[in-house]
Amino acid sequence: MKSEIAIHLEGVTKSFGRGQTRVDVLRGIDLDAYFGEILLLVGPSGCGKTTLLSVLSGLLDTELGQIIAFGSHIEKMSDSEKTTFRRENVGFVFQQFNLIPTLSAAENAAVPLFIQGIGVSTAKKRAEELLEQVGLGHRSHAYPSELSGGEQQRVAIARSLISNPRLLICDEPTAALDGDTGYKVMEVLRESAVRPDRCVIVVTHDSRVLTFGDRIAHMLDGKIQSVEVPEHAAG
Repeated sequence: MKSEIAIHLEGVTKSFGRGQTRVDVLRGIDLDAYFGEILLLVGPSGCGKTTLLSVLSGLLDTELGQIIAFGSHIEKMSDSEKTTFRRENVGFVFQQFNLIPTLSAAENAAVPLFIQGIGVSTAKKRAEELLEQVGLGHRSHAYPSELSGGEQQRVAIARSLISNPRLLICDEPTAALDGDTGYKVMEVLRESAVRPDRCVIVVTHDSRVLTFGDRIAHMLDGKIQSVEVPEHAAG
């Protein structure tokens, strides 16, 4: 799949510790992510996948290399510029749903808009529209304790999309779900999140969701070993 490049990483390195305790986590990452695709990032635990997500979103600083997102150099941004970049461009979906138990599904999905100072009624209306889009319109008034794991993850997906991000980062979004529920969540992600003006990057250990990837980047020991286009996405 070849379209416009959304994210370009070249020679990206990251380590933790110093001297004898130094651990090289990213060792020269070269990778492109495109608009309109789901890019799956796979590899064994400890190979650097989550660190890679953190540096490309500006949560962690790099040491060497370039990270160009939507034409801007992330590695040259100040901390405040990175915060602004994430707020304006990035949505996150995690393994844990991180919902606020005292808020309804609609209120949880609307939290990013509340933080931006958008009025409650406007924010909740947008949240209810997104919950409808992910198949939870009928559960917008339910609290997290009243929702199944799959339903909670769909609320989290709606929350991640409410600010209309150009980059959606998903870190093990199906890990806390059973196989059938995880598959349905990935279906929702593909139907709701993939757009020509958005890039979706998913870290996963779940081989059952590989069928949702337009490309699969295999990572090992801090490097991208290969990037494949699965048969189902090759045309």
